[in-house]
Formats: sequence, C-alpha cells, structure tokens
Amino acid sequence: MTAVFDLGTMLSVNNDTKVQLIPCAELVPYHNHKFSLYSGERLDDMIESIRKNGILTPLVVQPTIDGNYEILIGHNRWNAAKLAGLLDVPCIIKQGLTESEAEMYVIESNVMQRGFGNLKISEQAEVLRMRYDSMFSQGKRNDIQRELVMLENGEKPTSVPLDTKLEKGKTSKDKVGEEYGISASSVARLLRISKLCDKIKQWVDNGDIAVRVGVDLSYLTLDDQNLVSCEDPKRLNMKVSALLKDLSVSGRLDKYSINEIVNEAVEKPKKPKAVKIEHETYSRFFPNGANFDEIEDTIIKALELYFEQQKG
Repeated sequence: MTAVFDLGTMLSVNNDTKVQLIPCAELVPYHNHKFSLYSGERLDDMIESIRKNGILTPLVVQPTIDGNYEILIGHNRWNAAKLAGLLDVPCIIKQGLTESEAEMYVIESNVMQRGFGNLKISEQAEVLRMRYDSMFSQGKRNDIQRELVMLENGEKPTSVPLDTKLEKGKTSKDKVGEEYGISASSVARLLRISKLCDKIKQWVDNGDIAVRVGVDLSYLTLDDQNLVSCEDPKRLNMKVSALLKDLSVSGRLDKYSINEIVNEAVEKPKKPKAVKIEHETYSRFFPNGANFDEIEDTIIKALELYFEQQKG
C-alpha cells in the first residue's frame, strides 16, 4: 500500500493539495472523458511499475454528489492500480471546481502526458474545442499547467505563459495552431471533427473515412449523423458526404435519401468496351462474302492460333 505524503509545500496554486488514500472502488471516470486508456505493452509496463514502486504521482479527483470521487487526472494509473491489485490510491481532492475548470484538468494533463501529436484525431479535436472555446480562461489554464508541472516534476515551470494577444494579420486559429504545431486550416478541420457523433469520430480515428469526409458530415444535425452512422463507412466518399451535407443543411435528409445517395455513389462494375472492326478491315479476308457468325468464328480461330503460336 502506498504511503500518504503531502505535496502542500510544492504546490502553491491551490490550498487543497493534501494527499490522501481513496479506495479504488470509490473512484469513477470523469463523466466527459474523451481519451482512450492505455492498452497492450504500455499498460503492462504501468502495472509492473505500480507493483514495484506504488503510485508515485497522486491522482487528482473531485467529489460527486453520491459520495464517490470523479477522476480528473490519473485514469490510467487508476486502471493499472486495480489490475495490479491495489485497493486504494493516493489522491488530491479538488473542491468547488466549475465544469470548465474540471475539463481543463482532464484536457491539459492528457496533452502534457501523451503529447498532442500522439493523440487520436478525435482526441486532438476535443483538445482544440476546449482550447478554442471562449470559456477556456487563459489565466486559469496557465495556473493549471503550472500546477501539473509541479505535480509531475516537483519543479516550477520555466516556460512563459502563452500570450493571448493576436499579432496583426493573425486569427485565433493561427494562434492556437502555432501552439500545437499545426496550421490554422487543420485547427478549423479538427474543430469540425469535434462536432461529430461518437460513432463517426471512431470512423475518423480508425481511418474508415477521410478527415475531409468527416468535416462534411459534421455539418449534419446529430439526428442525421446517427442515421448516417448506420451505413457502411467504406461507401462514404467526398461526393457522398457533400450531398449529405447539402441535404441536411436544407432540412431534407432522411434515411431514404441517405440510402439513395449512398447506393447511387457505389461504383458499378464497368462494362468492357466493345471492339469494333470496320468493314473495310475484315471484308478483304472474305472476298466471297460471309455472314456474321462465319466472320466471328473465323476471328476466334485466328486469335486462338495466334496466341498458341505465342506460347511456342
């Protein structure tokens, strides 16, 4: 069992920094958690580390109305701890957080621990949605980032807080893109992906549909998206998604029109092009004339003889 320790002298942003052990059974995932848990070798390594060393960095949680605690930071540690056989884990309890502040803890910790480029497309979209949202206070975000660095490393951050003022000629998408190393157009596309239903987001993550197809589908109402999610994603291309978008925006999309659009867009097998031989070409081989069947039979025999000689 991991010993209780106190990081109060290390963290200065909030006073609620005392670490206490909480039973794993009393912890629940964050209600709007958008990030996948570790699996495979990465999960196995974490389980083995916890068995040997315990949990070195406490989880961050907030109380729920039913007496449990909702995880803000540490979903993977909690999952690995349970698999390692731990009954309780060290936690820092945050009191009185707003919804946006709680989400900031979840978002910022995942970006810091995994790196933006290593997130799934839908996870990147969720990060940018939160980052781009007007409720995402830059001042509070800087405080949370500072606290996370202290929590992970026991050191004060050396990076300068992000300047929120826009340079002349730059948009907010440019500014956000610079922070994550992507273009403003990529920011715009990811913001659209964040508006997709979970099933279609999964298609994008798995590569079942192109990102640009997902962007088109993001303009569909949620009800229309749910209808489209019943289709085979392999049949959705840019032509189909553009048509679906136009009909949904105009309020004319339903399951029948979806089926019609998807079926019409499925590429039908092309009929082989007929070979036409002009009369002047073959008539010289039939000076006395011949009917169609005789000509066809002669051509077949001539081709068989030709390809037989080619083999020899």
